[in-house]
Amino acid sequence: MPVRMIRVVHIARYRAPSMERKLELMAARPDLAFWLVRPAVWEDEYGRKEVRPVVPGCPVLRTPMLGRTSDPHWALYRTLTFGLRMARPHIIHAEEEPDSLAALQIALARRLFAPRAKLILHTWQNVNRPKRWYVRLVTQISLREADAILCANQEAVQVLWEMGYQGPTEVIPPIGVDPRVFRPMERRLNPAVFRVAYAGRFVPEKGLDTLIQAVARLGSGVELWLIGDGPQRAALQSLAQSLGIAERVRWIPPVPPEQMPEILAQVNVVVLPSRTTPVWKEQFGRILVEAMACGVSVVGSNSGAIPEIIGDAGLIFPEGDVEALAGCLSHLRQSPDLQAELVRLGLVRASLYTQEAVAEQTLAFYERIL
Repeated sequence: MPVRMIRVVHIARYRAPSMERKLELMAARPDLAFWLVRPAVWEDEYGRKEVRPVVPGCPVLRTPMLGRTSDPHWALYRTLTFGLRMARPHIIHAEEEPDSLAALQIALARRLFAPRAKLILHTWQNVNRPKRWYVRLVTQISLREADAILCANQEAVQVLWEMGYQGPTEVIPPIGVDPRVFRPMERRLNPAVFRVAYAGRFVPEKGLDTLIQAVARLGSGVELWLIGDGPQRAALQSLAQSLGIAERVRWIPPVPPEQMPEILAQVNVVVLPSRTTPVWKEQFGRILVEAMACGVSVVGSNSGAIPEIIGDAGLIFPEGDVEALAGCLSHLRQSPDLQAELVRLGLVRASLYTQEAVAEQTLAFYERIL
């Protein structure tokens, strides 16, 4: 019997090639005809850059956007059709939030140009935030139009239920870790120094003040590498200065994902100390998966999805608890055996979040909703 060909239009905003491996794997399937619609450029607080025009194995439609590419709620694609008339898809998979204008735009395009296609949306949101009336209206329409919604974490499923969505859901993160990039490298550690690292935005909800205070309690021989940038940078630098550890904190500008393994090879532990707010809690924590895939032990707070991602492969502390975090780091520093065991468990855990695993789970979900 002939193989059934599934036609998919995938709409996503990826800023780096290492995030696109899932798309390459899916496009390589002989039973899948795959089109990608993406922004022509990526723009965020760090700047603006062209995205690569080609993804191996699939036609790419690059379109400009109205609004900043990194804005998940208010940006719109400058297209009416999204290539739907040409592709005639069975599935439209849009990695857009249900409360976004882009999701509403895509739902309208589906009704006009591919009304028989299944529409899959995606959500990271694990807090049911208060919404203005017009945001509630957009959300209600998008939820009604969606045939399925993929979630980045388990709590996001509960939030969808609270908002009245009753369709199919599954926890499948949109972006996995590329094991060709994030893999164990030769370790370049200084035996006289215990290096602690964080990578991400410098904003209050990431809890970096907790991390700096915890490192200050550990005394000499402990360094802190903070990789990234953000509006809290100056305040954090002042905090480190006031605690007398400014010389032990290294500030590293944001680096492309492809360069992260070289940095991770030089640290003992990666910490994600996120702190829950009334409108946000940690939704995934990709740096944790990247660190585990590189053979680095991890520590995280109990905010949002962090315990779900780490599982038994790292240490968890109560968010905002300086003493508890200092205790976790001290325990790791004094126990090479514990570090080695967490590295072993982390490599196993990271295999659940590879691009290959995410691609297989996504394809299996396509089959189920069809």
